[in-house]
Amino acid sequence: MNYFKHESAIVDDGAQIGEGSRVWHFVHVCGGATIGKGVSLGQNVFVGNKVEIGDNCKVQNNVSIYDNVYLEEGVFCGPSMVFTNVYNPRSLIDRKDQYLDTRVKRGASLGANCTIVCGITIGEYAFVGAGAVVNKDVPAYALMVGVPAKQIGWMSKYGEQLDLPLSGDGEVGCAHTESRYILKGNGVTCIDVKSKE
Repeated sequence: MNYFKHESAIVDDGAQIGEGSRVWHFVHVCGGATIGKGVSLGQNVFVGNKVEIGDNCKVQNNVSIYDNVYLEEGVFCGPSMVFTNVYNPRSLIDRKDQYLDTRVKRGASLGANCTIVCGITIGEYAFVGAGAVVNKDVPAYALMVGVPAKQIGWMSKYGEQLDLPLSGDGEVGCAHTESRYILKGNGVTCIDVKSKE
């Protein structure tokens, strides 16, 4: 075993967990799950069968990642945030064949106690504020807050708000890196400039 597993954690046979990952107290990982390298699963995390978690993700305490949720590399899931996988659940009606895919792209952050309604995509490096309820697709680098969540700005890869309007044209640099962020219309792209030697 090339990862750490606390003695109270349960990892079912068949689960794939990458090198250097950490599985903490009272975690349950189902047998069909695929978890990358350097992942941290905090206390009381549940990972379903049809789940993929990319390298270097951090899943904080009390998060359940149900079937049909896919996290790319470097996703942060804050404490007690919620994923769903059925849009209209009923206890008396079996809808296991109606699970909707939820995709969280590289580097996105999902704040504490936020809820991600199933069937949507969270763009690269997007930032969902604590307690927000996200029920539609989120653009890359977008800053989302509220219930239901609305975009109020743009975030850098470094995790700080960018001085850009919500739409139009603009360009700004990151104060901590040499990255440039370019706004055109309703979308932001990032140009990573390598350090000069």
